[in-house]
Amino acid sequence: MKYFFLFLLSGLFLAGTSGYAQTSAIAKAAPADSIMITIFLKHQQDKSLKEIQKKQEENKLWEQFPPKEARVISWYVMMGIGQVVTVKIPAHALRTLNLSIENGAWGAFNTEFYPTYDYVPVWKNSLKNKK
Repeated sequence: MKYFFLFLLSGLFLAGTSGYAQTSAIAKAAPADSIMITIFLKHQQDKSLKEIQKKQEENKLWEQFPPKEARVISWYVMMGIGQVVTVKIPAHALRTLNLSIENGAWGAFNTEFYPTYDYVPVWKNSLKNKK
């Protein structure tokens, strides 16, 4: 978890110093008080699917995740890895998101968190500026 916060802080620093056009496009794409987080729910490959599902039920994963404050942006199954979920959540609810994973997913999945942002507005802006 320590590395997650270091990664988040370094990402915020880089986003703040990467140029006005890019940061203004990002600001238009998301409110300042929300963040996007991509979560890897990696299958514990020493367990069968039935064992993973049993652990999810025991932990009441689906009652906790995603938390009500979160909006699911995407949810994919990545074969050989597990599930990859991107949520947008108010910054003040980050702890709730973390606890929903710690209390619900641990034991069934190994988890990784990555701060995420929508690059499409930046890409479109760069294309527009090249014309």
